[in-house]
Amino acid sequence: MRSKSLFSVVFMLLVVSMLVVACKPAAPSAPAEPAAPAEPAAPAAPAEPAAPAEPAAPVEPSPDFEPMSLAAPDCEYGGLIKEIAALDEFTVQFSMCAPDPAFPSKAAFTAFAIQPKEWIEAAMESREILEKPVGTGPYVLDSWNRGDSMVFKKFADYWGTSAVTDTLVFRWTSEGAARLLELQSGTVDGIDNPSPDDFDVIEADSNLALYEREALNIFYVGFTNFFPPFDDVRVRQAVAMGLNRDRIVDNFYPAGSEVASHFTPCAIPNGCVGDVWYEYDLDAAKALLADAGYANGFDTKIFYRDVFRGYLPEPGLVATDLQAQLKDLGINAEIVVMESGAFLEESSAGRLDGIHLLGWGADYPHVTNFLDYHFAKNNLQFGEPFPEIYETLAAASQVADPAEAEPLYVEANNKIRELAPMVPIAHGGSATAFKAEVAGAHSSPLGNEYMAVIDPAGRDTLVWMQNAEPISLYCNDETDGESLRACEQVLESLLSYEVGATAVNPGLATSCDPNEDLTVWTCNLRPGVKFHDGSSLDANDVVMSWVVAWDASNPLHVGNTGAFEYFTYLWWNLLNAD
Repeated sequence: MRSKSLFSVVFMLLVVSMLVVACKPAAPSAPAEPAAPAEPAAPAAPAEPAAPAEPAAPVEPSPDFEPMSLAAPDCEYGGLIKEIAALDEFTVQFSMCAPDPAFPSKAAFTAFAIQPKEWIEAAMESREILEKPVGTGPYVLDSWNRGDSMVFKKFADYWGTSAVTDTLVFRWTSEGAARLLELQSGTVDGIDNPSPDDFDVIEADSNLALYEREALNIFYVGFTNFFPPFDDVRVRQAVAMGLNRDRIVDNFYPAGSEVASHFTPCAIPNGCVGDVWYEYDLDAAKALLADAGYANGFDTKIFYRDVFRGYLPEPGLVATDLQAQLKDLGINAEIVVMESGAFLEESSAGRLDGIHLLGWGADYPHVTNFLDYHFAKNNLQFGEPFPEIYETLAAASQVADPAEAEPLYVEANNKIRELAPMVPIAHGGSATAFKAEVAGAHSSPLGNEYMAVIDPAGRDTLVWMQNAEPISLYCNDETDGESLRACEQVLESLLSYEVGATAVNPGLATSCDPNEDLTVWTCNLRPGVKFHDGSSLDANDVVMSWVVAWDASNPLHVGNTGAFEYFTYLWWNLLNAD
């Protein structure tokens, strides 16, 4: 793993260099060789990166092409996007209401993947698109056996380097011990998120290899200020002071984890500027509760989903420990376990009348991914949003230079601490584990492992086991990591992330170039790209894929939940949302 200081240096260089994403004809390359696991045996070295694919022959634009576009009447609707327009068959232009230096990192994210215009029109209202994605990626979804597995097949007409295996299988179980047992028995080739107690077991087994992730995540305890007593900032601050966060990290997290000083990991520039979080002080917390009129405490609930995450490896144990800690404050908390999809929907809508346990892993390596999503003016997760936070974040997000933006992030982080809409607990260390013989094995700090480069010792099938079943494969309207990772194998976005890392590379676009003030981004599409249904990629596919999410009045603005949360939070607002 890279050190945090090195990550910060690399990231700052990335901020400068990514403003113009250079043209590269190849698909994402295999990851660099990871550090060998502990003795007694090292894993097989990752496969050598395949030679770049030959550039596609130039394709003449069709004279019959009719470019699509959609523009907001003005920027008063509160969103960041002003217009999305196909300039010609292979050029798409994004005009913004304000400078957006993070556009390349956002445009590489799977939540903005591209599907054919005709398929979106045919399959959205019927919701067929939720389980039958038509992408351009190295694998095609062959079957989805609900409750059991997904099977993917190699896409023969992939524009880049072909997948190593003919078949990819995704399986899942919420039990860390069960995942490890499957790996040890040889029924799977790799697993996500081994339990913290199993790190040493894996490293001691010569047949296995552990690949640790940098802790680019956050686990937090959230409050919904729509409901008393969490509408009182003194109550929220009291809980913030009354939780022993060190105890939680020491007891339930693996090596590489740390108590969170701020919401955003310190490895990300401007993540940890401003005052550090409250120190544990039970007496001060009780005094603050008494001042708020709750000297004898109150009754509440702790909501969580029983799904293993890198940011929360032991959800049930952590919930029980938090229940005991709240009891020390005089707060009686009932534990409520919810199904994952229902939990995410209810928490996002601000309908959980108590405390909820949730977290976040980096989707792209920028402070906006953590702060702008959670504290946006349209995010009801913590109840009524705080203008003291979101207005400052909006100003900060328009500044390309991290040093110039720092004072604004100091102000925003200090307001988050003061208003305490949540309590940041931990940045959790996590890992993947593979058979030692598997080449190309890796973990990604973004949690988006790219299976096409992994070679299971020459076998034609790669079997992967993760924590939970995907909710759907229309990831433009999903936020859970299991769905997003599955989508990564099938769908592609305009840009891409380096395998096992965070650098932004070309994807379906050979470049996305900004104007001088970063308010216009022009993306040049790769000609000759085929979708899984045999149709060819053009600029209208890009416009349609984005517009159905952006425009709330579009008849195809359906998705799974219809919330399109990433679009709302990362681009500030949906068009025609009212």
